[in-house]
Amino acid sequence: MTTTNTLNIAFIGFGELGQRFARDLGARADTALSAYDIVFDDPAKREARLAAMSVGKVVAKRDHADACSGAAIIISAVTADQVEAVAATAAKHLKPGQLFLDVNSASPATKRRAARIVEASGADYVEGAVMAAVAGPGIKVEILTGGPKAGRAAELLNAVGMNLTPVAHEYGKASAIKLCRSIMIKGLEALIVDSSRASTHWGVEREVTASLSRTFPSIDWPKLAVDMTERVATHGIRRAAEMREAADMLSEIDIDPGLAAAVAAAHDRGAKRKP
Repeated sequence: MTTTNTLNIAFIGFGELGQRFARDLGARADTALSAYDIVFDDPAKREARLAAMSVGKVVAKRDHADACSGAAIIISAVTADQVEAVAATAAKHLKPGQLFLDVNSASPATKRRAARIVEASGADYVEGAVMAAVAGPGIKVEILTGGPKAGRAAELLNAVGMNLTPVAHEYGKASAIKLCRSIMIKGLEALIVDSSRASTHWGVEREVTASLSRTFPSIDWPKLAVDMTERVATHGIRRAAEMREAADMLSEIDIDPGLAAAVAAAHDRGAKRKP
């Protein structure tokens, strides 16, 4: 049973982020959690996903309409290519006063289109940009937010342990910060993985590592190469999708997206290879 002091949060999409957040939020007495995931409609995958919900005391919902019903905040945590489709489906069931927090790694233009769709329903759209992997920090992970109701979302969710920082009244800047950073971070990961593989092939790991260490003495290059290879293998598919969004962002401002697209392809390749 919930009380008037309980914050009702619904997830649309219950993958890595939703499950990790649910573990933390579900341990609190002042939250009530529910979720709908398209995987619920797949008999082969449904049971495993439902089993994950028990950890955070999450109530499974039948569909988007059921997920939106009664929730104060709806968190969209799907794949980047589904951002607008989910916003459009959810908007049919949203009501004034509800907050739709879109934490997907999408381009600024995609977030702006999703905002228009949600706002047409009378509900409030909040752009979110998750700035690090969620596995370790959970709900304490930094999330940059944007939009007229970014402050309201931070007020409500920070009160239950989350870490939202409003950065702009308009849409697009939070996602731009994340994706510009991703060009650097995901690009470095791809470079390190390819350099490591090539040096291993030629039997020159020691020499290459020594040279890099002289140039950048503060970095543990052997450890970094292992860590980056593991990260790409584990998260490469999702990171490749994020880099394709970065490529779209670059195209939108007339910057050649070729480098970002190549980084996306590198993460796709790395995800198919064991570290």
